[in-house]
Amino acid sequence: MERFTKSRLFTYGIYTLLGLLILYMLLLIKPLIVGVYDFLKAVLAPFIIAMIISYVLNPIVGLLKDRKVPRTMAVLLIYAVFLTTMTVIIMNLIPMFMKQLQELNEHIPELTMRAQSIVEDLNQSFLPQGVRTGIMKWTVQLENKLAQSISDFMNNIGATLNVLFIAFIIPFLIFYILKDFDVFERTALKYVPKSHRKHTVMLLKDIDEALGNYIRGQFIVCFIIGILAYLGYWIIGMPYPLLLAAVVAICNIIPYLGPFLGAAPAIIMASTISLKMVLLVALVNMICQILESNVISPQVVGRTLHLHPLLIIFALLVGGEIAGVIGLILAVPFFAAMKVILQHIFTYYVRRKTI
Repeated sequence: MERFTKSRLFTYGIYTLLGLLILYMLLLIKPLIVGVYDFLKAVLAPFIIAMIISYVLNPIVGLLKDRKVPRTMAVLLIYAVFLTTMTVIIMNLIPMFMKQLQELNEHIPELTMRAQSIVEDLNQSFLPQGVRTGIMKWTVQLENKLAQSISDFMNNIGATLNVLFIAFIIPFLIFYILKDFDVFERTALKYVPKSHRKHTVMLLKDIDEALGNYIRGQFIVCFIIGILAYLGYWIIGMPYPLLLAAVVAICNIIPYLGPFLGAAPAIIMASTISLKMVLLVALVNMICQILESNVISPQVVGRTLHLHPLLIIFALLVGGEIAGVIGLILAVPFFAAMKVILQHIFTYYVRRKTI
């Protein structure tokens, strides 16, 4: 009996039972965990957004500081340029964007009827009646859901005020984070034991090297792709080019799945116009993605994160399940950072065993 209790099989069995017990306990307190998660997400979301933007802008502040510009003045200079640029963009693009959104909401019934007519003309000869009925019900449900979503977005004052409040405090958070970025770094290192401080600095540098170019470059790539998509939609005469191009730009942040998600609204919209417009929209998106993958990203982003496509898809599934769209955007950088951390941990323990 004593020999059995000391065997590896017994040890693995105990660990398995403990793991199952912990999993069962977590399932029992799932409502509490969900409540805490929702609370932390609401409270910490502005800080996380501010930290990401500060991380993107910190190299610019560091560059100005190297040129003898005080850090506070460098941050204020960036803010001045940013506010001037955003004012120009808001004064010119936001009214156009809202007008197109309002027009889309007003024309949804007409577009739905046109889509139903096209589906009926194309499929009447060879699709069963049950399938056609299902398609018609689906298009009506899609119209209702889309109209309701746009109406909620335009009319939900409480949610809008909350978003405006978060948008108002984020610039202040970014300012203080950027101003004291070096102080935060030094303070964090003080809590690291001296024997591990060198390895910690190397770890942070490797994470910055893995993520820095990727995160900063992705913003630039998405902006360029948005401009190219807008020009393409405008040339082919696609309705609501700014609105649809904005979707393409935002979705392009998501690896692999982003181009398909970004093109889907435009293709659905084009299907209500003509088959020729569908082909033109698909051509515009294909050209944008060819330029993005072969010209823009290699020049702007440079090296990749060296993650296997299967791992990236797994990261997207996990991120989307945990935090929705935000999770899809942050999943790949997070997994890349975890990969660097695990590599350092593995190297550290291998080095300890060989010493």
